[in-house]
Amino acid sequence: MPEAVFDQINLVVRDVGRTVAFYRRLGLDIPETAIWSTPTGMHHVSLKTTGEFDFGVDSHKLAKVYNQGFVAERGNVVIGFRLPSREAVDATYAELLSHEHQGLQPPYDVFWGARYAIVEDPDGNPVGLMSPSDGPRTRPPEI
Repeated sequence: MPEAVFDQINLVVRDVGRTVAFYRRLGLDIPETAIWSTPTGMHHVSLKTTGEFDFGVDSHKLAKVYNQGFVAERGNVVIGFRLPSREAVDATYAELLSHEHQGLQPPYDVFWGARYAIVEDPDGNPVGLMSPSDGPRTRPPEI
């Protein structure tokens, strides 16, 4: 069997324009040329990104530790964004809430040593905001 390369996450959304605005606020450079529109509105975005991509799998028990707003029925995917500092996590979280996006996990210092928060995008997809880690701060939780 050929080796598969994980290279895409595709979000199916109610309002492409609102979703584009949300991810642009997070710093994604989404040029107009990446958006396919018809007279009925925006329908598709195709954006190639660069840099490291991390694929993680977490248990529901662990998700409940780092995300106080975790509800399995809401969605089982967290779309992660790396921010340059702890202060940037706090500022980005506040900025997104000021645009009426729902906060699921206010910023806090997680046991693995990063500053972390979670907001919902316009369709309710959890979006993680994380600073670089400076090493474990506490022991992992007993789960």
